[in-house]
Amino acid sequence: MALAAGLLTGAAAGPAPLVAQGLPANLPTPTQAQDLLQKRPELVVQLRQRIQSSGLTRDQLTARLRAAGYPDSLLEQIMGPGPAGALATNPDSLIGAVRALGLMDETDAATLRRQVISATGEAGAGKSPTAPTVDDGSTLFGYALFAQATTLFDPNMGGPVDASYRLGAGDQLVLILSGDVEAAYTLDVTREGFVVVPVVGTVPVASLTLGQLEALLRTRLARVYSGVGSTTRFTVSVARLRSNQVFVAGDVQQPGSYRISSAGTALTALYAAGGPAERGSLRQVEIRRRGAPVQRFDVYDYLVRGDASGDVRLEQGDVIFVPPHGPRVRVSGGVLRPATYELRAGESLKDLIQAAGGFSEDASSRRLRIQRIVPQAQRTAEGSDRLVLDVQLPAGVASAAAVPLESGDIVEIPRVATRVRQRIVVSGNVWQPGAQGITAGTTLTEALQRAGGLKPDSYLGRVLISRLRPDSTREQVAAMLRAADGSTAEPVLLREDDEITVFAVTDFRAERHVSLTGAVRKPGRYAYREGMTMRDLVLQAGGLLPSAQIVEAEIARLPEQREEGRLARTFRAPLDSSYLVDTPRAIRPGTDVVLQPYDNVLILRQPDWQLLWSVTLSGEVRFPGVYALTSKGERLSDLIARAGGLTTAAYPAGILFERGANHDRVGVDLPSVLKDPRDRDNLLMQDGDSVDIPRYNALVTVTGAVNSPVAVPYEPGASLAHYIRAAGGPTRLADTKRAYVQQANGKVTARDRHFMVFQHTPAPTPGSRVVVPARDPSEKRDVAQLMGTVAQVLGSLVTVVVVLSRTN
Repeated sequence: MALAAGLLTGAAAGPAPLVAQGLPANLPTPTQAQDLLQKRPELVVQLRQRIQSSGLTRDQLTARLRAAGYPDSLLEQIMGPGPAGALATNPDSLIGAVRALGLMDETDAATLRRQVISATGEAGAGKSPTAPTVDDGSTLFGYALFAQATTLFDPNMGGPVDASYRLGAGDQLVLILSGDVEAAYTLDVTREGFVVVPVVGTVPVASLTLGQLEALLRTRLARVYSGVGSTTRFTVSVARLRSNQVFVAGDVQQPGSYRISSAGTALTALYAAGGPAERGSLRQVEIRRRGAPVQRFDVYDYLVRGDASGDVRLEQGDVIFVPPHGPRVRVSGGVLRPATYELRAGESLKDLIQAAGGFSEDASSRRLRIQRIVPQAQRTAEGSDRLVLDVQLPAGVASAAAVPLESGDIVEIPRVATRVRQRIVVSGNVWQPGAQGITAGTTLTEALQRAGGLKPDSYLGRVLISRLRPDSTREQVAAMLRAADGSTAEPVLLREDDEITVFAVTDFRAERHVSLTGAVRKPGRYAYREGMTMRDLVLQAGGLLPSAQIVEAEIARLPEQREEGRLARTFRAPLDSSYLVDTPRAIRPGTDVVLQPYDNVLILRQPDWQLLWSVTLSGEVRFPGVYALTSKGERLSDLIARAGGLTTAAYPAGILFERGANHDRVGVDLPSVLKDPRDRDNLLMQDGDSVDIPRYNALVTVTGAVNSPVAVPYEPGASLAHYIRAAGGPTRLADTKRAYVQQANGKVTARDRHFMVFQHTPAPTPGSRVVVPARDPSEKRDVAQLMGTVAQVLGSLVTVVVVLSRTN
């Protein structure tokens, strides 16, 4: 525990000198340690980590504690039983170590213990029974009060005390004189039980209440100060409370000796000890003083009635004794606090119900059941250990006073039935559907009127009534609100639990619609309305598109007769410019058609209608820009002519022609096109084409598998091999047989080989690019097989020649 003490010492006062055995020489005072741990509860975790990481065995710790003057049993109390080389990590042991070193009293230790358990999630010994997930009354009432990590019962150490507070050794008083005499004195109550007042002398205060001390001081001060009571006034108060050593014994979670504030009560001591154990009593807590009982405290008075008059203030040496619990009775069902309660002698069923908060709103308090354990002498056979008593309570809770209870009883208070009587339910096409009451003679018409009446589209031909039979099954009863001849139907009497359903005419109608397609902004299906016209439908669709043919529309309609599998009949309806919503014009009579359900209206498009197509022309032309095509037959030469032709700096052979969204390049021989417009490269222009005419470029770029990729000046008539040599020649992996040239106009030409002989080798032009690909390393060549194939071919040719020569 030297490490624990050292940690607190270092936190409170910085590094401390060590004695020969490695123990801190200046341990903090109890007050310093108490203040430190209250402000920094994380020190508890650090204490545990320091002990675990110290590497000391149990024997080594025992030797160090013995050298510091601590008893050998201290380590056993702190760390718990275990092997010599092991250390326990129980939080109670760690906190017990701080207690043994005198660093805090029991009230702070109990609070710190609960904080550690709450933070680490460990199940401490002071944990009381928890409530079940379903409250069936098995929860022990009152024990959860002491299981919470709170300082609810800790006395106010700095607050005032009342006049009944009894003084003792260790208290600190403050005496203030005012008026003719201005003075303030701090008075410590000595071990002998007196205080020393300057000028006045010693005043015995032991066992006096604060009120008695005021009367005594008035007499003693009057001997010295003549104006006491008139021109000189005095006040005396308690500035610091002493700690009392009390003992908590019996069936509690952690019995033992505790130091609590002198303002502490029996609840304070119980809370410090973790509260009564599950087998301990809450009704017979006994306070013993000087060997004799002085008070019995019923915790139920505090919990149930808020009466803390029995919670007396403790004195030095008091013993709080918790005996085993008395008779316990469980109550469940229709009470506010279902739980298991402890009874005192003479308490009845009435007392139990009152402790449980009384009957709940849905309790059936006229009759209840009590399960009781049969006394041993009355058990006649196996299985007869329990019986059920039916108890009638004609006068409610008052009648329960005459019903005695026994230990182990289970009181079941039934709840009222969930079934609602004297009601019917109206649903469907009424204004206020729902449940309503029923009386004798209530008719269907009256029930519908109470439901707010029928909606206008209600179906009057039949109303369904679902009626409950005595065997809990249901039968269907049909009723009419209006007879077939239009007269009012006979009244229908309703019964309890009837369920009435009113239908709407629209519930039986199929969904009707019309469709609009073609040159409109929002084609699709639209709900049909009576009187809807084609103009109304076009408005719902956002109007016509510019491509619409403002002449006529086609309407397809369901045929009146479906002979020979006919599906529809079509006709044309006139359109005019008044259908263009953005340019309103007078509506010409006869240009609108009333639609019928399921009509399909098709707005025709203008034949071959297109929006403007545009082409971008840039570079060395006289008038570059974005040109709109005049027709679908306009070609490249026409576009260049519209742009004023080429400039003198233009290089037609280097044309950059791109098409499509991906700007794919198209190889075009523009010089041939300019010479002959009928050339195949005189392409038809399309929307989005881009044409760029560059300046003359006198360089040839060589890339690929060459030793020095570079741009080489163009030399007229130079061969492909010339440019490859100018780039440092091919690399070791170069495949010169597959070298190709991408000309400046985008066309690609490669070597043309026929029977191992190159018949055509492309010639680079200005602005072109020579590409020498690399040979595929995975490609293998079988020279022997190739030579064998050549030998076979030559042998065949020789044979043919010999045969022909002999023939001749």
